Amino acid sequence: MGIGHYSAHNCVLEAFTLAKTLNIAEPTVIRGEELLARGMGGLYGVGRAAAQAPALVCLSYLAPGASQSVAWVGKGIVYDTGGLSIKARSSMVGMKGDCGGAAGALGAFAAFVSEQPDINVHCVLCLAENAVGPNATRPDDIHRLYSGRTVEINNTDAEGRLVLSDGVVYAQRDLKADTIVDIATLTGAQGTATGKYHAAIVSNCGGLERRCVVAGLRCGELTHPLPYAPELHFPEFTSVVADMKNSVADRNNAQPSCAGLFVLSHLGFDFRGGWLHIDMAAPAHSGERATGYGVALLNVLFGAHSSSRLLRALAPPTK
Repeated sequence: MGIGHYSAHNCVLEAFTLAKTLNIAEPTVIRGEELLARGMGGLYGVGRAAAQAPALVCLSYLAPGASQSVAWVGKGIVYDTGGLSIKARSSMVGMKGDCGGAAGALGAFAAFVSEQPDINVHCVLCLAENAVGPNATRPDDIHRLYSGRTVEINNTDAEGRLVLSDGVVYAQRDLKADTIVDIATLTGAQGTATGKYHAAIVSNCGGLERRCVVAGLRCGELTHPLPYAPELHFPEFTSVVADMKNSVADRNNAQPSCAGLFVLSHLGFDFRGGWLHIDMAAPAHSGERATGYGVALLNVLFGAHSSSRLLRALAPPTK
């Protein structure tokens, strides 16, 4: 049984097993009420109605003498009912795979660290079940996220961006990552924008975006850039009672770009590090099966830092 079929608790156990296999330190786990106490209201709010508590899990590989640090942040919604904005019957089938981003990040971390890279690598898993219950987040609720910014909930089925936002800020604030990549089965509109085979990407760094396209061509996990225009797209989240809403006003205005910008807004549009958003909702599956998308892409994208001759040969030029 793959990680895509697991509960949040079993994903935590999987992280501990992997740490032991890789001979690295045990993962950091922030779970349940501790998330709320730490200010991670996005992840906590999404998962608080589930039978098992939501959790942020961080695995870290620290390379001797490394001066650079990268964090891979994966959306790990182990099952997505849509919450109180509940999905239709046909739309809910297959939502055991809504943790494809976390699965890809974890698989990539396992493969990359086994080749002893020369940079620090962190894998941040944002794990929750978006369930229906008495404690479920309601439309009109306001959550304060780890960034300190407040979010008015107008769609509980736009939950992935909430957990990712807490994850990327953890990567920035707690891990001091120079480059942050978030990967997620985030929007149904991704498939409309870039199709079944190309993940949609958006970045604050043109060089990082171009390298991701090249890496995708070289490994077969294809990507295509989205528009990056915060001044045109972020106003879709305007709220009169909070810093932003969590879902767009106009679903025809570049939805996948908007979703990525929501995540970036919690780092800040002036974030000086490199940020890359990978929406792989469609390429994450083929029919009823998961594809493992993201493992090869992340390994090749950062392959210049690997001891593997194959990954170094496939890695896109860094300049």
